[in-house]
Amino acid sequence: MAEKAKQAEVEATEAKTVKAPVSEAQANPEKFLKDFNWHNYEEGIDQVDDQQLQEFEKLVSENFVDTLDDEVVEGVVVHITDRDAIIDINAKSEGVISLNEFRYNPNLKVGDKVEVLIDVREDATGQLVLSHRKARVIKAWDRVNAAHESGEIVNGFVKCRTKGGMIVDVFGIEAFLPGSQIDVKPIRDYDQYVNKTMEFKVVKINHEFKNIVVSHKALIEADIEEQKKEIIGQLEKGQVLEGVVKNITSYGVFIDLGGVDGLIHITDLSWSRINHPNEIVELDQKLNVVILDFDENKSRIQLGLKQLSKHPWEALGEDVKVGDKVKGKVVVIADYGAFIEVADGVEGLVHVSEMSWSTHLRSAQDFVSVGDEIEAIILTLDREDRKMSLGIKQLTPDPWTDITSKYPVGSHHTGIVRNFTNFGVFVELEEGIDGLIYISDLSWTKKIKHPSEFCNVGDKLDVVVLELDVEGRKLSLGHKQTTDNPWDKYETEFAINTTHKAEVSEIVDKGATVEFNEDIVAFIPARHLEKEDGKKLKKGEEAEFKIIEFNKEFKRVVASHTAIFRAEEAANVRAAAEKAEAQAAEAKPTLGDANDALQALKDKMDGKK
Repeated sequence: MAEKAKQAEVEATEAKTVKAPVSEAQANPEKFLKDFNWHNYEEGIDQVDDQQLQEFEKLVSENFVDTLDDEVVEGVVVHITDRDAIIDINAKSEGVISLNEFRYNPNLKVGDKVEVLIDVREDATGQLVLSHRKARVIKAWDRVNAAHESGEIVNGFVKCRTKGGMIVDVFGIEAFLPGSQIDVKPIRDYDQYVNKTMEFKVVKINHEFKNIVVSHKALIEADIEEQKKEIIGQLEKGQVLEGVVKNITSYGVFIDLGGVDGLIHITDLSWSRINHPNEIVELDQKLNVVILDFDENKSRIQLGLKQLSKHPWEALGEDVKVGDKVKGKVVVIADYGAFIEVADGVEGLVHVSEMSWSTHLRSAQDFVSVGDEIEAIILTLDREDRKMSLGIKQLTPDPWTDITSKYPVGSHHTGIVRNFTNFGVFVELEEGIDGLIYISDLSWTKKIKHPSEFCNVGDKLDVVVLELDVEGRKLSLGHKQTTDNPWDKYETEFAINTTHKAEVSEIVDKGATVEFNEDIVAFIPARHLEKEDGKKLKKGEEAEFKIIEFNKEFKRVVASHTAIFRAEEAANVRAAAEKAEAQAAEAKPTLGDANDALQALKDKMDGKK
């Protein structure tokens, strides 16, 4: 009986010894693992049976982190030193992370949960070395990839500017934000976004080069597109809307109507002429504009600003009439004339022919410049078509008014060469009075192919009025008529058969030329160059020449050297012939003697003595 009781007590004690730990481990495994004597277990002091060992390993695998796995795990900050943060990741020992990896989070404190990656399993002291930075990168790439696939909106911190855009921190990874993806409107000040947290959409990932591109513009485009559809659907011509100046170009201004852009052409900004739109508007300025037109899809909207105000022509006073003198500013110059703004938005054209009485004004730029303040006379006024023509020359008297008394035919004057034509020279006698000298009236003696051979623009010439056409406002002038015609004298001096001595100047086609003086250049036909010995005259050879033709009208002189000695031969032949005739005459009976002989013969036949 006693032995059984003792045996029962031993079994109860063993059962208590063996089963108690198992029951405690099952009841509170975390406390069991925390209080377990690892040293005694490793030294073999505390013996554990197989079943208890299996239970232990099961608890370890369920509650301890496998330090051989490269997965990112979550740990708890249990202590912070001056240099490191001690992290509990439920491993056999706690890990350490340098505080440098938490510079982005200066408010790190004990109890915070952080993601870590085991960088070195154990250092020399047996402590785990963890990396929060690597864990952030791995997790960040997972999050970025997930956001890219799902289109999820992410928060990012704009760190700094870079070429073409901005650098944004997204989950600890640097991403590129192109300048064109910051906003739907052009960005002029990039620095305003630095150090700001904004929402982004991941639009592109390059896994090979680890590049990420994000966009803020993509987030607002969807909302804008809805607004755009709503605005476009309500557009009507003549509708007045409020907009903001989005962009200014040399040809016009783009207006943001709330997601829809419209263009105000430069001609629709103001009734007055302007050189550049920035004279009227500035960026980000709010304006009321009117819809002038749009295409079928309403994607191109033409806007107007000046149409919201009254047309200046409608405000032009009724007392303004033809003949009135007005003042204005030159706003535009063309080859054919200049536009003068006589009132805001009211312009008149001064044609180049109405700028001066002078006929040599070829371009308006020769007379006025943009910005000049000038006076003019209203020549025509059409309020219906909103057109006005002006004149400047009408402010001074017409010089042709008393032309007949100032420039009668035959009067002598001095003028200035203003222009050439192929057929003559235009000479200005005074402003508005021009005359034409035909090329044939420039010189008595010189053969002129083009007027530029005789004079230059700007030269002064003495002229004589040859003809005057008052109605046609034309003057015909002559220059050679201011001197006597030397050909009147030459007609006697170089009469036909007169002989002159000179050198052969040039050998030309079909003959040669000889200069008798500065005016007379005679032509020698080739057959008239032959000398007495049968040879021909050469250039520079001096000889006598006989004039065989003289034409004052056409200023043509023809001479011959051959005629000199041929004339002598002819004279000798004529003299010999005359002598022979004389001798023959002496040897023959005269007509009287013959008559006497015939009479004597008749008398004899009649029986007379």
